[in-house]
Amino acid sequence: MRTCFSRNWAVAAALAVLLVGCDSDKDIEPPATLVAIDAKLAVERVWSAGLGGKDESLRLGLAPVVEAGKVYAAGGGGSIAAFEGSSGRTLWRKDTKLALAGGPAVGAGLVVAGSSDGQLIALDAATGAQRWLVRLSGEVLAAPAIAPQAVIVRTVDGRVRGLAPDTGKELWSNEQQVPRLTLRGVSRPVLAGDTVVCGFDNGKVAAYGVSNGDVLWDTAVSPPRGKTELERLVDIDGTLAVSGHDVFVAGFQGRVAMIALDSGQIWWSREASSNRGIALAGETLYMTSADSMVVAMRRRDGTPAWQQDRLARRGLSAPAVDGDALVVADFEGYVHWLDQSSGALIGRISAGGTRFTNAPVAAGGFVYLQNDSGELYALRAQPRK
Repeated sequence: MRTCFSRNWAVAAALAVLLVGCDSDKDIEPPATLVAIDAKLAVERVWSAGLGGKDESLRLGLAPVVEAGKVYAAGGGGSIAAFEGSSGRTLWRKDTKLALAGGPAVGAGLVVAGSSDGQLIALDAATGAQRWLVRLSGEVLAAPAIAPQAVIVRTVDGRVRGLAPDTGKELWSNEQQVPRLTLRGVSRPVLAGDTVVCGFDNGKVAAYGVSNGDVLWDTAVSPPRGKTELERLVDIDGTLAVSGHDVFVAGFQGRVAMIALDSGQIWWSREASSNRGIALAGETLYMTSADSMVVAMRRRDGTPAWQQDRLARRGLSAPAVDGDALVVADFEGYVHWLDQSSGALIGRISAGGTRFTNAPVAAGGFVYLQNDSGELYALRAQPRK
């Protein structure tokens, strides 16, 4: 069994990579200062709720998920709750007494989240009652994927497991090699029919059969390069995007690529560096780069369409699609809306003053997001009259 990195080592690694790509003879540029924008959207905070867990240094993989008009969210202190999406009314709340670090995920009547010490808990989605609790071999830093056949969970030790939805019993397990030095973060498994696709710290993307864990393909998107361990960081930590027969992925110090879902063949790739994730809207792919540039590319060949650099180095989250706009959040608790066609900044609100590590979730006319202090916000952006 592979030994997992300690929390301190993981945090040190995350801090160290901020220096990658910088000229040692020059001062590191500060985050871009926010300036006034021509706001086309009026943004309001509709409701908020506290989930607990005040450790802002660990960059946990906790983000809300929306299902059938309900918002499910988890806090680092162990609380998992369900809210009415439009009003914020609490439907149920469960104190798991776990140091939650990844999730939740919702599906098959379950709400599933994982902890820093490798425990995975499943609750009843309707009532919050505990269904099962199992221990895994490593920290869970991303939401699982839930299919009728299996709950698929990725841990920081490079393992992907399929668990029985009714009992949590392990059905299958696969493993990828973990480099000695990695970023703090894990790519969430993504379902595509009977296939589950996941990115790894070694720059690979792999696809597995949901029911039996058979390896369908294993593709190196961003092979490590360079002499030092810092130069060879190629983690794929951001969420992949799957659309039809295509998989879109971006890696740190590596590439952004389109991969065939059925074979793992790379159709196109371009040099890129991102540890956040990708969003798709129509024929355009949107990505937040490692230095917080928001980039739009043509889906069919990766040709750049525009780049927004006015939020550079502000620790942006991955983008989410909110109607005709994109929304990202930053390290000072600001949430920004961008025009999809041009990248122009068209809306902004300050929410809480604490870093947002994970991507917003847009659903039903609302944008839901959770900051690193465990505060959950429901925002709404509408055209100015």
